[in-house]
Amino acid sequence: MKEITRWIKQLPLELIFWIGSLIAIYFINPYSGDHMSLCPLDQLGFDWCPGCGLGRSMNLLLKGDFQESWSMHPLAMFAYLVIFSRIWTLINNLKTTHNYG
Repeated sequence: MKEITRWIKQLPLELIFWIGSLIAIYFINPYSGDHMSLCPLDQLGFDWCPGCGLGRSMNLLLKGDFQESWSMHPLAMFAYLVIFSRIWTLINNLKTTHNYG
């Protein structure tokens, strides 16, 4: 157990954040009418935001509802590509910057 916690402490915080974000996106309910929003434009009372609906759209895409995902936000697949490429880069940097000897 101590070895696992030591290994987790060596992981970059950004990597933990992105993996946690993908897990959180999987567990959200995209059909819920009321949801917590971290959007600053929503908090200020604006009705339109270019990023609102992206998390719900990514959840629908993950569950295979492609048409509904596209209608909610068309950039969900692009967001997945960006997040997975960043995770891949962080893992590759982790492999090359730590001395395993």
